[in-house]
Amino acid sequence: MTGWDIDPAGVYSVLSKTGAAAKDLSDAGSAMQGNLEEAASAAGTLTDQYGPYTSTAGLVGSALAQFAKHWNRDLLYIAKRTSKSLNGADQATRHYVHGSIEQAVNAQQEAAKEPKVDLPGKGETGRGTEGR
Repeated sequence: MTGWDIDPAGVYSVLSKTGAAAKDLSDAGSAMQGNLEEAASAAGTLTDQYGPYTSTAGLVGSALAQFAKHWNRDLLYIAKRTSKSLNGADQATRHYVHGSIEQAVNAQQEAAKEPKVDLPGKGETGRGTEGR
């Protein structure tokens, strides 16, 4: 006895609903990034009146950039963790249905591993924990 008792139809029903919710979350995250950039741009810039006449992000734009910088890592982590979990549950269930319990266990263990999150230019991996 393996200790596994899976209802494949139930698993696929939950995966379908969870996948739809994950897509909605992804769409909201993408929209948020665009909205933050647009808001930062619309908030104006600071210009040195004495020259050289260069503009830098204004206070609101800077605050929005800091907000995005702080939360991007966690949002990417959530997306990758969700994807690994959904794919792992799908693969494990498929192996279970075909009687490949060892492969199902391997798929489950692989899905449980910490996702790698690389931000452009950072070269960092894993979940951000600084300041928490």
